[in-house]
Amino acid sequence: MKTISSRDNPLYKELKQLATSAQARRKAGRSLLDGVHLAQAWLQVAGKPAFCIVAESALHHAEVAPVLAQCEAASSQCICLTDALYQAASQVENGVGLLLVIATPQPSAPTALTTSAVLLDGLQDPGNLGSILRSAAAAGVKQVFCSAGTAGAWSPKVLRAGMGAHFVLDIFENADLVALCAASRIPLLATSSHAAQTIYDCDLSGPVAWLLGHEGQGVSPALQDAATHEVVIPHLGEMESLNVAAAAAVCLFEQLRQRTVGR
Repeated sequence: MKTISSRDNPLYKELKQLATSAQARRKAGRSLLDGVHLAQAWLQVAGKPAFCIVAESALHHAEVAPVLAQCEAASSQCICLTDALYQAASQVENGVGLLLVIATPQPSAPTALTTSAVLLDGLQDPGNLGSILRSAAAAGVKQVFCSAGTAGAWSPKVLRAGMGAHFVLDIFENADLVALCAASRIPLLATSSHAAQTIYDCDLSGPVAWLLGHEGQGVSPALQDAATHEVVIPHLGEMESLNVAAAAAVCLFEQLRQRTVGR
């Protein structure tokens, strides 16, 4: 294992850029998985990372050592950083001292919607995006399409919020949602507080695409017009609407309920 102790090391400079710059991650086609949970989830589903980076003080940590051994067995390049260098590169406070550098998955985008999907229009908050990805994965919805104005799906914050959901989904960024809707072969559902039909009255037993929008502005008018159905999530109390991640979870799990136990 190579040890890096100089800030001038080219590999360390590259790592620092990946940790701090979305542009650098896009250009390199790489993402960072910070922490044992994400590392284990990646190794279980996808296998070999490009690099395994370990803080010097974490080399013999009970959770880190098995991950490091697995990466070494897969012939990944394993790098030890001094604690000071690692802390400067990691975006996680009080982390365990382990991160993987992976090639960001680039699945081939379909030309039409034929299977259940989530379409995200201008979603801004990384926590909301990660939570929606996690709900989609748990509900068995495999495709997620993100418009150009949506937060970066493979940013460190979204990855942490997703808790490994990324690795079992096909995530398409910078997607033309209007074109996708025009070519859709399945119903397109948008939530609206003014809709007459509730999600519980809607037939969700087959494939559907969920249109979810910006936290404040919602789905764009063009996508709202493209929706084949508008549905409402009934709720009590005086709150006008649910948080978009909460609304997504309600919709996705009502779909799962109908698919598994019927209407």
